[in-house]
Amino acid sequence: MYLNFKVEIPKQKSGISKKKIKGTTYIYYEHGRNYYADRQYTVPQCTSIGKACEDDPGMMIPNGNYLKFFPDAELPEELPASTRSGCLKIGAYLVIRKVMAHYRLEERIGEIIGKDAGLFLDLASYAIVTENNAAQYYPDYAYNHPLFTSDMRVYSDSKISGFLRDISRDDSIRFQSEWNKGRDHREKIYISYDSTNKHCQAGDVGIAEYGHEKDRQNKPVFNYAVAYDRTNRLPLFYEAYPGSVNDVSQLQHMLDKAAAYGYRNAGFILDRGYFSESNIRFMDRNGFEFIMMVKGCRDLVSSLILEHKGEFEDEWENAIPYYDVNGMTVKGRLLKGDEKDRYFHIYYSDYRKARERAKLQLLIREQKEQLESLKGTVYEKTGGWRSPYFDLIYHTEKGSGKKTLQFIRERQDVISREIRLCGYFCIITSAEMTAETALDLYKSRDSSEKLFRGDKSYLGERSMRVYHDEPVHSKIFIEFVALIIRNKIYTCLKDRMKELHKKKNYMTVPAALKELDKIELIRQADGTYILDHAVTATQKDILQAFNLTAANVRKEAGELGKQLSVLTN
Repeated sequence: MYLNFKVEIPKQKSGISKKKIKGTTYIYYEHGRNYYADRQYTVPQCTSIGKACEDDPGMMIPNGNYLKFFPDAELPEELPASTRSGCLKIGAYLVIRKVMAHYRLEERIGEIIGKDAGLFLDLASYAIVTENNAAQYYPDYAYNHPLFTSDMRVYSDSKISGFLRDISRDDSIRFQSEWNKGRDHREKIYISYDSTNKHCQAGDVGIAEYGHEKDRQNKPVFNYAVAYDRTNRLPLFYEAYPGSVNDVSQLQHMLDKAAAYGYRNAGFILDRGYFSESNIRFMDRNGFEFIMMVKGCRDLVSSLILEHKGEFEDEWENAIPYYDVNGMTVKGRLLKGDEKDRYFHIYYSDYRKARERAKLQLLIREQKEQLESLKGTVYEKTGGWRSPYFDLIYHTEKGSGKKTLQFIRERQDVISREIRLCGYFCIITSAEMTAETALDLYKSRDSSEKLFRGDKSYLGERSMRVYHDEPVHSKIFIEFVALIIRNKIYTCLKDRMKELHKKKNYMTVPAALKELDKIELIRQADGTYILDHAVTATQKDILQAFNLTAANVRKEAGELGKQLSVLTN
């Protein structure tokens, strides 16, 4: 990909060559030589680094290889004004700007980042609108969108690379401190905490390690976790830690951070991956309540389910219609030597039972077919195959001692017990509450899970695409601010659908932003920008979620048009 600016052709005497192909002169750089001993000659390794400018023989338009071989070259930070499109998409920009004003993000980021705060916010907007985080494509976004930079300057990707290196970890720590200082710490809130991991080009990135990778691609990863205020529906703080650290061991560090931010009167909503005796005792010592899902196969939980099986599944007084389940609550002790009563909320769903039983039967059938194919195979080749549902019986030959698989016997008691547990699940809480309240609070984790889905799918953050520590932490910081903005857009659209009492396919964040981007300013012959057409009914519906009207759009479009006219004339 060719960059959209000019640089001088390197003036070094050796290593630079030109080659004309179909009327275009390409510049090549010799970065090595291969010696072929059998033929006794050397072949130079040359790579194209750009193409010569037709109107200026001493200049060239570089490509990505130029930045690779000449990393210290001076590049223009600001692109010329002519790179701004004659058709600017303003709808998403207006919504994002309103959300930023709601949280005073321009002011907060300005105090921390300084004169480049506008570029920081533009990169956050770029991630939200384009679902991408690659710096080399930012100029394409800046080409046809209004910007938060001073005088709407369009910066090159080389400026962005330098900017990412200049943001320090202290900047992100300061922002999170200020962000959480403004919360009402006397209010009782429930914090949903969840983590994911991200791929990263290893390079010099210290926290990228081979570890507990969730999508099993066998690549270096680092872990990224967000604490989400379920009560007020906004992200509170984040953590980035090495890929080899597991979720269970990191939880206590997160709880310490929550306490340091002032969240003493808080409960934590946790997934089953955080269940451990040390974590539960740590929360008890620090006075934190918890709501935690546990696996049905745990001995204590499964015993409770079987003990109370048949007591509530068909009773209408135990129905929780919104979630299509029945539930009941029993008190008990969770840990050995535990002095506190815990509240075990047991749930049953017919739909869940059918799904889980079908999955179990498929698994058993597949395992049985695989084991049948291994009959007659020696023990060493079966690898000591293990399954909780089958006993493997081997025959040992006299003399040689060779063990051969002869029979496969189903463990019918184990399978029957698993079938009896199908359709059940359990949530444990430290505080007394009804089964319906516990389920409602736990299901509120959907918001934080959607936050992570948005982070990886809709902010382009599945991979970080950087090679050094500073840009990684800078991108995570920008991403967190983008999550704050995107989450507010999500909750506003969700609230709007509740008001309408119906779901509309254009009320998702990606669909709404795409629809809003159809609101455009067109540049006229005299250089002025005007609104291209009236706001549509669908766009009005989306804008109402943010308390914006067609009149607001016309007013904002007029002000933007005046600002752009001054900049382009």
